[in-house]
Amino acid sequence: MTQYLPEVEAIAREAGALLMGYFAGHVTIEYKGDVDLVTEADRASEKLIVERLRVRWPEHGVVGEEGARSGPGADYRWYVDPLDGTTNFAHGYPVFCISIALARKDEQLEAGVLYDPTRDEMFSAERGQGATLNGRPIHVSKTKKLAESILGTGFPSHKRHKNPNIHFYHQITLRSHGVRRAGSAALDLANVACGRYDGFWEFNLNPWDTAAGALLVQEAGGRVTRFDGSPFRLDSREVLATNGVIHQELITNFEEIFAGRGLEPLPSPVEYAKSRS
Repeated sequence: MTQYLPEVEAIAREAGALLMGYFAGHVTIEYKGDVDLVTEADRASEKLIVERLRVRWPEHGVVGEEGARSGPGADYRWYVDPLDGTTNFAHGYPVFCISIALARKDEQLEAGVLYDPTRDEMFSAERGQGATLNGRPIHVSKTKKLAESILGTGFPSHKRHKNPNIHFYHQITLRSHGVRRAGSAALDLANVACGRYDGFWEFNLNPWDTAAGALLVQEAGGRVTRFDGSPFRLDSREVLATNGVIHQELITNFEEIFAGRGLEPLPSPVEYAKSRS
């Protein structure tokens, strides 16, 4: 274990306890856009995490979802999502987490921690050392075909009408064993890493959404790219993460969906009723 993980895990647990305190009560909700939520819990969690990181590693930069920025030219930078799954949290739905990752200036991911306080699950990874869940090694699934796979995806909280993912959700649902939409991209990536999902994809993500989860998947033996199979970068706005085995099959399916080939039309209500009789 590196010099980072024990201390970052402790910070994530402290932030998780803080979030659960807010979750047990009522939080004040604000809107960053038409439907994009932020709560007092997001801000309090980020403040705690950033303060702890700056005390321990003052030479490192920090990028937080809720606005924390420091050390843009630093050799190392922390990416912090203090509450991934804010909409779930605000509605009392217990699917959310804290995500903290460290990357070098060249964007090489070095360490990542993702903590789900509702289940007390601590996912951790460091470059070249594998990934763990509550201290035990985890690995991606061995599912060989898309048709036998369960996957995760997500949808944006704003400008949904301009996001093409509903078409991908429709088609991949038909071609797989099912698609889940839990509302936390970071947790979705962790679920790929530990084999609960065989794959995950999503449009329009940010570095704090994906940094820790991408490292978890890679260190658990999976593969992370953009939709066309090109290398994933922290500034990538799309992510495709799988067990590696079904990766190329998904890329091929994505190519067909983008091109509009082989798409299954939606049945009319009458046609659907007949198919059920």
